[in-house]
Amino acid sequence: MKKIIVAIVLLVAFTQANAQKKYEANWESLNTRKIPAWFNQDKFGIFIHWGVYAVPSYAPAWSNDGYSYSEWYRYRLFEKKKEFIDFHNKNYGSSFAYEQFEPMFKAEMFDPAQWADVFKKSGAKYVVLTSKHHDGYTLWNSAEADRDWNRPWNAVTGTPKRDLLGDLTDAVRNSGLKMGYYYSLYEWFNPIWLHDKKKYVEKHMTPQFKDLVTKYKPSVIFSDGEWDLSDTAWKSPELLAWLFNESPVKDNVVVNDRWGNNTREKNHGAMYTTSEYGSGMDASIIWEESQGIGSSYGYNRNEQLKDYKSSRELILMLNDIVSRGGNFLLDIGPSADGNIPVILQQRLTDIGDWLAINGEAIYGTTAHKKPAQWTLGKMPVKKSASFMADYKVAKLVVPKKDSAYIESFFTKKGDDLYCILPNYQSSITIRDIATTASSEISILGTNNKPSFKRKADGLAIDLSNLHPGDISASGILVIKISNIKNE
Repeated sequence: MKKIIVAIVLLVAFTQANAQKKYEANWESLNTRKIPAWFNQDKFGIFIHWGVYAVPSYAPAWSNDGYSYSEWYRYRLFEKKKEFIDFHNKNYGSSFAYEQFEPMFKAEMFDPAQWADVFKKSGAKYVVLTSKHHDGYTLWNSAEADRDWNRPWNAVTGTPKRDLLGDLTDAVRNSGLKMGYYYSLYEWFNPIWLHDKKKYVEKHMTPQFKDLVTKYKPSVIFSDGEWDLSDTAWKSPELLAWLFNESPVKDNVVVNDRWGNNTREKNHGAMYTTSEYGSGMDASIIWEESQGIGSSYGYNRNEQLKDYKSSRELILMLNDIVSRGGNFLLDIGPSADGNIPVILQQRLTDIGDWLAINGEAIYGTTAHKKPAQWTLGKMPVKKSASFMADYKVAKLVVPKKDSAYIESFFTKKGDDLYCILPNYQSSITIRDIATTASSEISILGTNNKPSFKRKADGLAIDLSNLHPGDISASGILVIKISNIKNE
């Protein structure tokens, strides 16, 4: 009993000391703060790009290259990018300024409870909304936005006459999900930014950021728009020291690594690393991949069905990313009236249906020693171009003269290994796995117990007795191998 009491006292002392730790405004100190554990356990989040750019909602429907981002519409006009200029002049006229879109951003159909219900059913555990993109328009009542743009330039004083961010935040949290915000450090054409960047950082960005955090208490901050200045010029270390020491979310907030043109992939202690449209990382760091269901983050009316990833592709991407130790932040772009396009709702629902059966292989897992197993030869079914990009990211070395396909992805939880098969096959041999006498094989979502044999080259599993109802509509199934040897 005495030992137990001593252990409790030591634990309480450690917790208090950790909670009272003060972080200095430098990376050496900031990086001693660990990323809250919930983030890398939750695995799947929803990204939302929504703002004035949802009115023109246009970009070329190209494979992702940056010019396919509809939320960059204002800047592409400034660049005089031909496709954008031609579209704009034809539909709005050459004298129509971007700011004139604001009265058309009405959000009259916005139902935050319905949005939150869609996100909940998707199986996502957290949501990240654009509080402000690079055009400077905020979805909450920001005094700095109106003052420095010298016009109503937020959703409360502007046309929606509604705290879009606050209303969604309440609905998301009421549904049991965590809420976070994307925040652009810079604004393309903010008058102060254009003439005095130091003043912009001190008088606009810093107080605006603190207002957002203090009022709405985010679980995640996805910083962006950092590339024009260094971390020192942005005063990022000072801002993060405030966030980690004094803000109301100091103990639980998670932040990414976009805090200066010298910070991406540099500070792995306090921040997670962001990748975008297939760049990907590995389990040596905490990272998150973000993508839209199409090739744009904001809603793009120019995209057709063929430009959207299928539900199956998105589920495969989730498995690929998680198998490499990452999180998947899947983006949707609502329309200007506040509707989530039905096809996007359908994609999210399909992912949620799969996770309802197979989420055990995703949530709370860690990366196995190898993320996937590939096999030489032709794929059993056609592989999509977008999935090929993620397949290449998996860093599987394949002889150039041979073709190959992913036979299975792997995730791990304790002594259990999850083998995720993109396609049904009557049998599979899982290589380089050490089982124990108590190891068991099962298929998630079924009562099926496949037979298996230990062989010199691995574990041979017979799947020939599976029934059609044992496999989800996506065709992606999960084999659970319990009680493997720790390696």
